[in-house]
Formats: sequence, structure tokens, C-alpha cells
Amino acid sequence: MTQHTTAGDPAEPAMWLYGLCKSFGSTRAVDNVELKVPRGSFFGLVGPNGAGKTTSLSMAVGLLRPDSGGARIFGVDVWQNPQVAKTLIGVLPDGLSIPERLTGRELLNYMGLLRGLDAVTVAERAHELLGVLELLEAERTLVIDYSAGMRKKIGLAMALLHAPKLLVLDEPFEAVDPVSASTIRTILQRFVASGGAVVLSSHVMALVEQLCTDVAVITKGRVVAAGPLAEVRGEGTLEEAFVHIVGGRTGGAEGLSWLASSPE
Repeated sequence: MTQHTTAGDPAEPAMWLYGLCKSFGSTRAVDNVELKVPRGSFFGLVGPNGAGKTTSLSMAVGLLRPDSGGARIFGVDVWQNPQVAKTLIGVLPDGLSIPERLTGRELLNYMGLLRGLDAVTVAERAHELLGVLELLEAERTLVIDYSAGMRKKIGLAMALLHAPKLLVLDEPFEAVDPVSASTIRTILQRFVASGGAVVLSSHVMALVEQLCTDVAVITKGRVVAAGPLAEVRGEGTLEEAFVHIVGGRTGGAEGLSWLASSPE
């Protein structure tokens, strides 16, 4: 395999996962995942609970070491050149663990300085992000007192702060109110329009269908379908295609007839 060490090679996809495998004890969580995320795409990753989405993304961004295989971000190997690769990625993991005894502004200042940004740039970007994400009123509130939706928004601010080229977001709209969700959608769409790429993992098929240009379906640790949204969903909806692809069944509540019975 030809090795690339520069993020400037236009032939390289935004993200390339190849031969990724990960086991936990006797459980094979990720089984030879192969996936390419095109530059400038809004890429949706969908799958049933326990399909291996979060584990795959954790290995893709350098949070979890694979048993075998690898990941490249704009041609940079995540595990051979992690410092460069991580400057290119903004990550919002599911169940994000963040310092809770800092205020929202302190958290962004801390993360920005940790990223190597100068203090003036950090302050300017933090103020702008807090304003756009409607967190200015809570900028002096400790993160431990943030609601679940506010934590998602401050997590997204952390992911955007260093101006990455790729965003990897695991359930970014979970627990977020409709107004904030609309704001986040606009931010992400502008990010892609300006040349960035977004990988979005979500269980909400309608959301993926609305936002994404490309989609991959993962089940039992393997990618079973991937490509432009229109090709993967076919003639129906993405949800219908998803149920068909993963072998799910609909109408499975026939045995719960007692739920429909009226009390006498």
C-alpha cells in the first residue's frame, strides 16, 4: 500500500477506513470494516444498536486502537501520525466526557490553548461559537449544571474550535431542542459547503435522509451498503431500505393484542 503523509493530496478521501477489526473478549464488535468518505460530503453512518458504529468511529479518530486495519484522514495515517491527523478532525463522541468544573467559556479557552491556538484567537472563536449556539447566557455556568442538550452544543463548539477539515459526530442532535437543532444543521451545511466533510452517526433515518449526500449501513460489525444516498435507499425511503438491508422485520407487535384491549 502506498503511504501518504500529506493532507493535501486531492486523491485521498476525507476518511478512509480499511480492514478495521476490533474484538472485546469473544465478541467481534468490528469485523473488517471498509469505508471511504468523499471530500466535501455529508456522510451518514447508520445501523442497529450494537452494530459497531461507535467502535468504528472511535478507531477512525484515534480514540480506540484497532486490533488490525487502519484509518486515514485526508491521507494522514491516524495511528502513525496522530498529531497531524487529529488537527484535521473535530470529534463529538456519544456520551462525551468533559471537565465539568469549568464554565462553558473556560472549557473552550482550555481546549483551544490545548490545541495550540493563541489566546486572542481562542477568545474570539469561543465568543462567536457561544453566540451562534445560544450559550452566551450560560458561558459562566459550570458545565456540570448544563442540560443534556447544552452539553451537546458545547461539545460541538469544542469540535469546531480549531477549524478542522472533517467533523465526526455521534448522535449530535440527541436531546437538542428543535430551534438549536435547526441552528446546528445550518452550521454543518455551511461547513460542508465551504469544503469540509461531515460524518454523522444517527439512529434517526429521516434526519440522515434530510442532511446527508452519502450513507453507509453497518450491521454486525460490517459495512453492508455504502454510496450516494439515492443509490442506497433506492425507490423507497432510507428507513425502508435500512430495514430491508439489515434483515429487520416490521409489524412485530402481533403478539401484544392485550395492549389494544379495552377495559370492561
